[in-house]
Amino acid sequence: MSNRKEHLEHLPHAEAVDRTIRLKQHNRLFALLSLAAGLIFLQGYTIAPLIPRLAEVFNVPVQEIGIIVPAYMLAYALMALFYGVLSDRFGRWSVIRISLIIFVICTALTATAQTASQMVIWRLLTGLGASGVIPLTFALIGDLFPFDQRGSKLGLVFAAMEGGMAAGSAGGAILEPFIGWRSLFIGTAVVAAFVLWRLHLYGALFDTAKVEKLPTIRQIFRGYSQILSSFRGKRTYAYVLWNGIYHSGVYTWLGLYLSQRYNMDALSIGLTILGYGIPGLLLSSLIGRAVDRWGRRWLVPAGLIMAALAGIAMIFEIPPIGTTIAVLVLSLGYDLTQPLFVGIVTDLGDSNSLGQTMGLKVFVLFTGFGIGSLIFGELLRFGFGVSLAVFGGIQLISGAIAIKLFWQEVPYRLRSKSP
Repeated sequence: MSNRKEHLEHLPHAEAVDRTIRLKQHNRLFALLSLAAGLIFLQGYTIAPLIPRLAEVFNVPVQEIGIIVPAYMLAYALMALFYGVLSDRFGRWSVIRISLIIFVICTALTATAQTASQMVIWRLLTGLGASGVIPLTFALIGDLFPFDQRGSKLGLVFAAMEGGMAAGSAGGAILEPFIGWRSLFIGTAVVAAFVLWRLHLYGALFDTAKVEKLPTIRQIFRGYSQILSSFRGKRTYAYVLWNGIYHSGVYTWLGLYLSQRYNMDALSIGLTILGYGIPGLLLSSLIGRAVDRWGRRWLVPAGLIMAALAGIAMIFEIPPIGTTIAVLVLSLGYDLTQPLFVGIVTDLGDSNSLGQTMGLKVFVLFTGFGIGSLIFGELLRFGFGVSLAVFGGIQLISGAIAIKLFWQEVPYRLRSKSP
Protein backbone atom coordinates (compact mmCIF):
# COMPACT_ATOMS: atom_id res chain seq x y z
CA MET A 1 0.00 0.00 0.00
CA SER A 2 2.77 2.42 0.94
CA ASN A 3 4.63 1.66 -2.28
CA ARG A 4 1.51 2.43 -4.29
CA LYS A 5 1.08 5.72 -2.40
CA GLU A 6 4.69 6.71 -3.04
CA HIS A 7 4.24 5.85 -6.71
CA LEU A 8 1.13 8.04 -6.96
CA GLU A 9 2.92 10.93 -5.28
CA HIS A 10 5.58 10.83 -7.97
CA LEU A 11 3.09 10.89 -10.84
CA PRO A 12 2.73 14.30 -12.51
CA HIS A 13 -0.44 16.21 -11.65
CA ALA A 14 -3.07 16.61 -14.35
CA GLU A 15 -2.41 20.37 -14.45
CA ALA A 16 1.30 19.77 -15.04
CA VAL A 17 0.55 17.30 -17.82
CA ASP A 18 -1.89 19.77 -19.38
CA ARG A 19 0.69 22.56 -19.20
CA THR A 20 3.29 20.32 -20.85
CA ILE A 21 0.94 19.42 -23.69
CA ARG A 22 -0.09 23.05 -24.14
CA LEU A 23 3.56 24.15 -24.20
CA LYS A 24 4.30 21.65 -26.99
CA GLN A 25 1.28 22.88 -28.91
CA HIS A 26 2.36 26.50 -28.48
CA ASN A 27 5.85 25.61 -29.71
CA ARG A 28 4.40 23.99 -32.84
CA LEU A 29 2.06 26.92 -33.38
CA PHE A 30 4.84 29.48 -33.17
CA ALA A 31 7.09 27.34 -35.36
CA LEU A 32 4.43 27.48 -38.09
CA LEU A 33 3.77 31.19 -37.58
CA SER A 34 7.52 31.81 -37.68
CA LEU A 35 7.75 29.88 -40.95
CA ALA A 36 4.92 32.00 -42.38
CA ALA A 37 6.76 35.16 -41.30
CA GLY A 38 9.93 33.82 -42.89
CA LEU A 39 8.15 33.21 -46.20
CA ILE A 40 6.75 36.74 -46.20
CA PHE A 41 10.23 38.16 -45.71
CA LEU A 42 11.67 35.71 -48.24
CA GLN A 43 9.47 36.95 -51.08
CA GLY A 44 9.95 40.55 -49.92
CA TYR A 45 13.74 40.30 -49.97
CA THR A 46 13.89 38.25 -53.18
CA ILE A 47 13.09 41.38 -55.17
CA ALA A 48 15.94 43.77 -54.33
CA PRO A 49 18.88 41.69 -55.68
CA LEU A 50 16.87 41.05 -58.86
CA ILE A 51 16.34 44.73 -59.68
CA PRO A 52 19.14 44.82 -62.32
CA ARG A 53 17.82 41.60 -63.88
CA LEU A 54 14.15 42.71 -63.83
CA ALA A 55 15.14 46.01 -65.44
CA GLU A 56 16.51 43.96 -68.34
CA VAL A 57 13.47 41.66 -68.47
CA PHE A 58 10.96 44.52 -68.64
CA ASN A 59 13.30 46.86 -70.55
CA VAL A 60 12.99 49.76 -68.10
CA PRO A 61 15.50 51.84 -66.05
CA VAL A 62 16.52 50.43 -62.65
CA GLN A 63 14.90 53.40 -60.87
CA GLU A 64 11.57 52.60 -62.53
CA ILE A 65 11.53 48.90 -61.64
CA GLY A 66 12.90 49.83 -58.21
CA ILE A 67 9.43 51.22 -57.40
CA ILE A 68 8.28 47.64 -56.76
CA VAL A 69 10.06 47.74 -53.38
CA PRO A 70 8.33 50.83 -51.90
CA ALA A 71 5.03 49.79 -53.56
CA TYR A 72 5.06 46.57 -51.55
CA MET A 73 6.43 48.12 -48.36
CA LEU A 74 4.06 51.10 -48.20
CA ALA A 75 0.99 48.98 -49.01
CA TYR A 76 2.07 46.56 -46.30
CA ALA A 77 2.47 49.45 -43.87
CA LEU A 78 -0.95 50.94 -44.62
CA MET A 79 -2.93 47.74 -44.08
CA ALA A 80 -1.04 46.89 -40.89
CA LEU A 81 -2.88 49.79 -39.24
CA PHE A 82 -6.21 48.04 -39.76
CA TYR A 83 -5.39 44.34 -39.43
CA GLY A 84 -4.47 44.87 -35.79
CA VAL A 85 -7.78 46.59 -35.06
CA LEU A 86 -9.70 43.84 -36.87
CA SER A 87 -7.89 41.16 -34.86
CA ASP A 88 -8.81 42.83 -31.57
CA ARG A 89 -12.43 42.50 -32.66
CA PHE A 90 -12.53 39.15 -34.50
CA GLY A 91 -9.52 37.34 -32.99
CA ARG A 92 -5.99 36.79 -34.27
CA TRP A 93 -6.61 33.55 -36.15
CA SER A 94 -9.45 34.84 -38.35
CA VAL A 95 -7.36 37.75 -39.60
CA ILE A 96 -4.11 35.78 -39.96
CA ARG A 97 -5.94 33.16 -42.04
CA ILE A 98 -7.42 35.76 -44.42
CA SER A 99 -4.08 37.54 -44.69
CA LEU A 100 -2.26 34.32 -45.57
CA ILE A 101 -4.85 33.37 -48.19
CA ILE A 102 -4.43 36.74 -49.94
CA PHE A 103 -0.64 36.40 -49.66
CA VAL A 104 -0.67 32.97 -51.32
CA ILE A 105 -2.91 34.09 -54.19
CA CYS A 106 -1.14 37.38 -54.94
CA THR A 107 2.35 35.89 -54.64
CA ALA A 108 1.42 33.23 -57.20
CA LEU A 109 -0.16 35.80 -59.52
CA THR A 110 3.00 37.96 -59.39
CA ALA A 111 4.51 35.32 -61.67
CA THR A 112 2.01 36.31 -64.39
CA ALA A 113 3.32 39.90 -64.72
CA GLN A 114 4.23 40.80 -68.31
CA THR A 115 5.23 44.44 -67.77
CA ALA A 116 6.84 46.55 -65.06
CA SER A 117 3.48 48.19 -64.35
CA GLN A 118 1.81 44.82 -63.79
CA MET A 119 4.66 43.83 -61.50
CA VAL A 120 4.11 46.97 -59.42
CA ILE A 121 0.38 46.27 -59.15
CA TRP A 122 0.86 42.68 -57.98
CA ARG A 123 3.50 43.75 -55.46
CA LEU A 124 1.14 46.41 -54.12
CA LEU A 125 -1.70 43.89 -53.75
CA THR A 126 0.62 41.37 -52.10
CA GLY A 127 1.63 44.00 -49.57
CA LEU A 128 -1.98 44.83 -48.82
CA GLY A 129 -2.74 41.17 -48.15
CA ALA A 130 0.40 39.98 -46.38
CA SER A 131 0.61 42.52 -43.57
CA GLY A 132 -1.73 40.73 -41.16
CA VAL A 133 0.57 37.84 -40.28
CA ILE A 134 3.67 39.25 -38.60
CA PRO A 135 2.11 42.00 -36.41
CA LEU A 136 -0.57 39.61 -35.18
CA THR A 137 2.05 36.96 -34.40
CA PHE A 138 3.79 39.57 -32.26
CA ALA A 139 0.46 40.49 -30.66
CA LEU A 140 -0.20 36.83 -29.91
CA ILE A 141 3.12 36.63 -28.07
CA GLY A 142 1.95 39.60 -26.00
CA ASP A 143 -1.35 37.80 -25.35
CA LEU A 144 0.20 34.56 -24.14
CA PHE A 145 3.48 35.47 -22.39
CA PRO A 146 4.53 38.00 -19.70
CA PHE A 147 6.91 40.79 -20.69
CA ASP A 148 10.03 39.16 -19.25
CA GLN A 149 9.41 35.94 -21.25
CA ARG A 150 8.70 37.46 -24.65
CA GLY A 151 12.29 37.86 -25.80
CA SER A 152 12.84 34.18 -26.60
CA LYS A 153 9.57 33.87 -28.56
CA LEU A 154 10.27 37.07 -30.45
CA GLY A 155 13.75 35.69 -31.10
CA LEU A 156 12.22 32.60 -32.71
CA VAL A 157 10.02 34.66 -35.02
CA PHE A 158 12.84 37.01 -35.94
CA ALA A 159 15.16 34.06 -36.56
CA ALA A 160 12.69 32.83 -39.18
CA MET A 161 12.34 36.33 -40.62
CA GLU A 162 16.11 36.65 -40.82
CA GLY A 163 16.27 33.22 -42.44
CA GLY A 164 13.74 34.48 -44.97
CA MET A 165 15.90 37.54 -45.57
CA ALA A 166 18.96 35.36 -46.16
CA ALA A 167 17.12 32.91 -48.41
CA GLY A 168 15.43 35.69 -50.35
CA SER A 169 18.50 37.89 -50.63
CA ALA A 170 20.90 35.22 -51.80
CA GLY A 171 18.64 32.40 -52.96
CA GLY A 172 16.65 34.57 -55.34
CA ALA A 173 19.73 35.90 -57.08
CA ILE A 174 21.41 32.48 -57.15
CA LEU A 175 18.40 30.48 -58.39
CA GLU A 176 16.97 32.99 -60.88
CA PRO A 177 19.44 32.17 -63.68
CA PHE A 178 18.48 28.49 -63.43
CA ILE A 179 14.72 28.46 -62.77
CA GLY A 180 13.61 32.00 -63.65
CA TRP A 181 12.12 34.68 -61.44
CA ARG A 182 8.54 33.49 -62.02
CA SER A 183 9.25 30.09 -60.47
CA LEU A 184 10.57 31.80 -57.32
CA PHE A 185 7.16 33.34 -56.63
CA ILE A 186 5.20 30.21 -57.52
CA GLY A 187 7.37 28.09 -55.22
CA THR A 188 6.93 30.53 -52.33
CA ALA A 189 3.15 30.51 -52.81
CA VAL A 190 3.03 26.69 -52.73
CA VAL A 191 5.01 26.47 -49.48
CA ALA A 192 2.90 29.23 -47.89
CA ALA A 193 -0.27 27.33 -48.83
CA PHE A 194 1.10 24.25 -47.05
CA VAL A 195 1.83 26.32 -43.90
CA LEU A 196 -1.70 27.73 -43.97
CA TRP A 197 -3.13 24.21 -44.17
CA ARG A 198 -1.06 23.08 -41.17
CA LEU A 199 -2.04 26.13 -39.11
CA HIS A 200 -5.69 25.08 -39.24
CA LEU A 201 -4.83 22.29 -36.78
CA TYR A 202 -3.93 24.88 -34.12
CA GLY A 203 -6.73 27.40 -34.56
CA ALA A 204 -8.11 26.63 -31.08
CA LEU A 205 -4.89 27.90 -29.46
CA PHE A 206 -5.46 31.45 -30.65
CA ASP A 207 -7.07 34.03 -28.45
CA THR A 208 -10.70 35.09 -28.49
CA ALA A 209 -11.79 38.55 -29.57
CA LYS A 210 -10.72 41.35 -27.22
CA VAL A 211 -13.48 43.87 -27.96
CA GLU A 212 -17.16 43.50 -28.79
CA LYS A 213 -17.42 45.90 -31.71
CA LEU A 214 -15.20 47.66 -34.19
CA PRO A 215 -14.13 51.19 -33.23
CA THR A 216 -14.85 54.16 -35.47
CA ILE A 217 -12.07 55.70 -37.54
CA ARG A 218 -11.85 58.53 -35.01
CA GLN A 219 -11.53 56.04 -32.15
CA ILE A 220 -8.86 54.12 -34.05
CA PHE A 221 -6.67 57.16 -34.51
CA ARG A 222 -7.37 58.32 -30.96
CA GLY A 223 -6.01 54.96 -29.85
CA TYR A 224 -2.87 55.51 -31.91
CA SER A 225 -2.38 58.95 -30.38
CA GLN A 226 -2.68 57.41 -26.90
CA ILE A 227 0.01 54.86 -27.75
CA LEU A 228 2.28 57.74 -28.74
CA SER A 229 1.37 59.89 -25.74
CA SER A 230 4.27 58.67 -23.57
CA PHE A 231 7.92 59.53 -24.12
CA ARG A 232 8.74 55.83 -24.24
CA GLY A 233 6.25 55.35 -27.07
CA LYS A 234 7.44 58.36 -29.08
CA ARG A 235 11.10 57.40 -28.67
CA THR A 236 10.58 53.75 -29.63
CA TYR A 237 8.46 54.39 -32.71
CA ALA A 238 10.85 57.14 -33.86
CA TYR A 239 13.72 54.66 -33.75
CA VAL A 240 11.63 51.99 -35.48
CA LEU A 241 10.98 54.47 -38.32
CA TRP A 242 14.54 55.65 -38.78
CA ASN A 243 16.07 52.19 -38.42
CA GLY A 244 13.68 50.94 -41.11
CA ILE A 245 14.68 53.83 -43.38
CA TYR A 246 18.37 53.11 -42.90
CA HIS A 247 18.32 49.34 -43.41
CA SER A 248 15.93 49.45 -46.36
CA GLY A 249 17.89 52.20 -48.06
CA VAL A 250 21.20 50.39 -47.83
CA TYR A 251 19.87 46.89 -48.50
CA THR A 252 17.51 47.62 -51.41
CA TRP A 253 20.30 48.93 -53.59
CA LEU A 254 23.00 46.42 -52.62
CA GLY A 255 22.44 44.47 -55.83
CA LEU A 256 23.02 47.58 -57.95
CA TYR A 257 25.98 48.56 -55.74
CA LEU A 258 27.68 45.20 -56.32
CA SER A 259 26.84 45.24 -60.01
CA GLN A 260 28.36 48.69 -60.53
CA ARG A 261 31.35 48.48 -58.21
CA TYR A 262 32.50 44.92 -58.92
CA ASN A 263 30.68 44.20 -62.21
CA MET A 264 29.03 41.14 -60.62
CA ASP A 265 26.40 38.98 -62.27
CA ALA A 266 23.25 37.81 -60.42
CA LEU A 267 24.89 34.64 -59.11
CA SER A 268 27.88 36.51 -57.68
CA ILE A 269 25.59 39.12 -56.12
CA GLY A 270 23.63 36.37 -54.38
CA LEU A 271 26.76 34.75 -53.00
CA THR A 272 28.16 38.09 -51.80
CA ILE A 273 25.08 39.10 -49.83
CA LEU A 274 24.44 35.59 -48.56
CA GLY A 275 25.32 36.80 -45.09
CA TYR A 276 22.34 39.12 -44.82
CA GLY A 277 20.01 37.32 -42.44
CA ILE A 278 22.46 34.62 -41.38
CA PRO A 279 23.40 36.25 -38.03
CA GLY A 280 19.74 36.53 -37.08
CA LEU A 281 19.03 32.98 -38.12
CA LEU A 282 21.84 31.73 -35.90
CA LEU A 283 21.74 34.21 -33.03
CA SER A 284 18.16 35.49 -32.66
CA SER A 285 17.24 32.99 -29.94
CA LEU A 286 20.44 33.79 -28.04
CA ILE A 287 19.78 37.52 -28.37
CA GLY A 288 16.21 36.99 -27.16
CA ARG A 289 17.38 35.18 -24.03
CA ALA A 290 19.98 37.89 -23.38
CA VAL A 291 17.25 40.52 -23.62
CA ASP A 292 15.03 38.63 -21.15
CA ARG A 293 17.92 38.45 -18.71
CA TRP A 294 19.69 41.82 -19.04
CA GLY A 295 17.37 44.13 -20.96
CA ARG A 296 17.86 46.32 -24.00
CA ARG A 297 19.90 49.32 -22.90
CA TRP A 298 23.25 47.99 -24.15
CA LEU A 299 22.10 46.00 -27.18
CA VAL A 300 20.05 48.67 -28.97
CA PRO A 301 22.82 51.33 -29.18
CA ALA A 302 25.35 48.64 -30.15
CA GLY A 303 23.11 47.45 -32.98
CA LEU A 304 22.58 50.97 -34.31
CA ILE A 305 26.29 51.80 -34.27
CA MET A 306 27.32 48.47 -35.84
CA ALA A 307 24.89 48.97 -38.73
CA ALA A 308 26.18 52.53 -39.24
CA LEU A 309 29.81 51.39 -39.43
CA ALA A 310 28.88 48.66 -41.91
CA GLY A 311 27.32 51.20 -44.27
CA ILE A 312 30.18 53.66 -43.88
CA ALA A 313 32.74 50.92 -44.62
CA MET A 314 31.17 50.35 -48.06
CA ILE A 315 32.02 53.93 -49.07
CA PHE A 316 35.64 52.93 -49.46
CA GLU A 317 37.27 50.79 -52.14
CA ILE A 318 37.19 47.48 -50.31
CA PRO A 319 37.41 44.01 -51.89
CA PRO A 320 34.23 41.91 -52.31
CA ILE A 321 35.02 39.90 -49.16
CA GLY A 322 35.08 43.18 -47.24
CA THR A 323 31.60 43.99 -48.54
CA THR A 324 30.41 40.52 -47.50
CA ILE A 325 31.68 41.15 -43.96
CA ALA A 326 30.01 44.56 -43.95
CA VAL A 327 26.72 42.93 -44.95
CA LEU A 328 27.05 40.45 -42.07
CA VAL A 329 27.61 43.31 -39.62
CA LEU A 330 24.71 45.26 -41.13
CA SER A 331 22.44 42.26 -40.62
CA LEU A 332 23.60 41.76 -37.02
CA GLY A 333 22.86 45.43 -36.36
CA TYR A 334 19.28 44.82 -37.47
CA ASP A 335 19.03 41.78 -35.18
CA LEU A 336 20.09 43.87 -32.18
CA THR A 337 17.47 46.56 -32.79
CA GLN A 338 14.16 45.69 -34.46
CA PRO A 339 13.32 42.57 -32.37
CA LEU A 340 14.12 44.57 -29.23
CA PHE A 341 11.88 47.43 -30.35
CA VAL A 342 9.06 44.92 -30.80
CA GLY A 343 9.51 43.76 -27.21
CA ILE A 344 9.16 47.33 -25.96
CA VAL A 345 6.08 47.91 -28.11
CA THR A 346 4.33 44.87 -26.60
CA ASP A 347 4.65 46.65 -23.24
CA LEU A 348 2.91 49.82 -24.43
CA GLY A 349 -0.84 50.30 -24.04
CA ASP A 350 -3.16 47.62 -22.60
CA SER A 351 -3.95 44.03 -23.51
CA ASN A 352 -7.22 44.95 -25.23
CA SER A 353 -5.41 47.10 -27.80
CA LEU A 354 -2.30 45.00 -28.39
CA GLY A 355 -3.27 44.25 -31.98
CA GLN A 356 -3.58 47.96 -32.67
CA THR A 357 -0.26 48.65 -30.93
CA MET A 358 1.54 46.06 -33.05
CA GLY A 359 -0.24 47.27 -36.18
CA LEU A 360 1.17 50.75 -35.58
CA LYS A 361 4.64 49.30 -35.10
CA VAL A 362 4.54 47.43 -38.39
CA PHE A 363 3.05 50.47 -40.14
CA VAL A 364 5.92 52.64 -38.92
CA LEU A 365 8.56 50.02 -39.77
CA PHE A 366 7.36 49.31 -43.29
CA THR A 367 6.77 52.99 -43.94
CA GLY A 368 10.44 53.37 -43.08
CA PHE A 369 11.28 50.51 -45.44
CA GLY A 370 9.40 52.18 -48.29
CA ILE A 371 10.71 55.69 -47.65
CA GLY A 372 14.26 54.43 -47.16
CA SER A 373 14.45 52.75 -50.56
CA LEU A 374 13.00 55.88 -52.22
CA ILE A 375 15.32 58.37 -50.50
CA PHE A 376 18.44 56.27 -51.03
CA GLY A 377 17.49 55.81 -54.67
CA GLU A 378 17.16 59.58 -55.13
CA LEU A 379 20.50 60.19 -53.42
CA LEU A 380 22.11 57.77 -55.89
CA ARG A 381 22.01 60.61 -58.41
CA PHE A 382 25.09 61.82 -56.50
CA GLY A 383 26.65 58.36 -56.26
CA PHE A 384 26.85 55.58 -53.70
CA GLY A 385 29.51 57.41 -51.70
CA VAL A 386 27.20 60.33 -50.89
CA SER A 387 24.21 58.07 -50.19
CA LEU A 388 26.13 55.83 -47.80
CA ALA A 389 27.78 58.80 -46.08
CA VAL A 390 24.45 60.54 -45.42
CA PHE A 391 22.68 57.40 -44.22
CA GLY A 392 25.65 56.08 -42.22
CA GLY A 393 26.30 59.43 -40.56
CA ILE A 394 22.70 59.83 -39.35
CA GLN A 395 22.65 56.22 -38.16
CA LEU A 396 25.87 56.72 -36.19
CA ILE A 397 24.46 59.80 -34.46
CA SER A 398 21.23 57.98 -33.64
CA GLY A 399 23.24 55.17 -32.05
CA ALA A 400 25.18 57.55 -29.84
CA ILE A 401 22.00 59.29 -28.69
CA ALA A 402 20.34 55.94 -27.99
CA ILE A 403 22.79 55.19 -25.18
CA LYS A 404 20.99 57.72 -22.99
CA LEU A 405 17.49 57.28 -24.41
CA PHE A 406 17.36 53.51 -23.82
CA TRP A 407 19.23 53.44 -20.50
CA GLN A 408 16.14 52.51 -18.48
CA GLU A 409 15.22 49.55 -20.72
CA VAL A 410 15.98 46.74 -18.25
CA PRO A 411 13.81 43.78 -17.13
CA TYR A 412 11.14 44.52 -14.51
CA ARG A 413 13.06 42.66 -11.80
CA LEU A 414 16.03 45.02 -12.25
CA ARG A 415 14.14 48.30 -12.53
CA SER A 416 13.88 48.80 -8.79
CA LYS A 417 17.67 48.53 -8.58
CA SER A 418 18.27 51.12 -11.27
CA PRO A 419 19.28 54.58 -10.04
